[in-house]
Amino acid sequence: MSTFQEEKILSSPYHDFNREEWKELNGHFNHSLNADDIDQMHALNEPLNTEEIEEIYFPLAHLIELHINHYEDIRNASNNFFDRNQQKLPFIIGIAGSVAVGKSTTARVLQKVLSFLPNKPKVSLVTTDGFLYPNKILSDRGILNRKGFPESYDTKKLLNFLTAVKSGISTHIVPVYSHLEYDILRDDTILIQNPDILIVEGINVLQVNSQKGQSNKVFVSDFFDYSIYVDANEEDIITWYINRFESLRATAFQDPNSYFHKYANLTLEGSKEMAFQIWNEINKPNLHNNILPTKYRADLILQKASNHFVNNVKVRKL
Repeated sequence: MSTFQEEKILSSPYHDFNREEWKELNGHFNHSLNADDIDQMHALNEPLNTEEIEEIYFPLAHLIELHINHYEDIRNASNNFFDRNQQKLPFIIGIAGSVAVGKSTTARVLQKVLSFLPNKPKVSLVTTDGFLYPNKILSDRGILNRKGFPESYDTKKLLNFLTAVKSGISTHIVPVYSHLEYDILRDDTILIQNPDILIVEGINVLQVNSQKGQSNKVFVSDFFDYSIYVDANEEDIITWYINRFESLRATAFQDPNSYFHKYANLTLEGSKEMAFQIWNEINKPNLHNNILPTKYRADLILQKASNHFVNNVKVRKL
């Protein structure tokens, strides 16, 4: 092993906690969740139970509460310094990670448990899927097969939204993406109004690579007050992706209105082969070139084991 490699192992900008260590950090956070709550939070083929929420997300909510309190202290001190009464702005949390790693479940669980904090904050959730270009634009540009890559997002619209949030504008209309239709819904939107906490979830939220021909000086992550990367071994993510594809083939893809209805009659073996092909052609290069390199830009990394439950947490040192 080279000296450089040894230094990388010995010196890390993160505190490292295994699951047993992490769950002991929850000093006071204690709430009850029922089966309906859990059913609404987890995604297809992603197991979730009260143990995972209590041992992983309760301590995480407690940690984020510390950051929110510090954020508010700084705002109050700034108001005193400038002799102004700047309104309270939303605390924004970014959640990144690979396709099929479980970002959506993490975002929904975090939204729920943060709403349990003592001051009962209003927690809103936005996914960057809504800021993808419509399929027509992607097709016209010849990049429909690169959906999820940086160039497939209307980054300007996303940045404008985040700028408005951090400028004190209270009401926002956010576009909606349909996984069934595989496209932006023209006649559907989400209303985001006066959140105390805003969670922004998407594979691209920590990326800083500019689109071709552009030189961005502002990035999505510049607006985050805290950022989380959901991580797992690639072999596990591939397995989860293939299993999810097969589950969708047997359910959602059977709907004639589904963009992926063309896969509805695949055999089990054919479904696995198609999913693996899509992974290798689209999701793998996007993961390696655009998503994975952003991992160490996060304030906190949730590392999942092959059973989809978190077994390690890395927290950036202060």
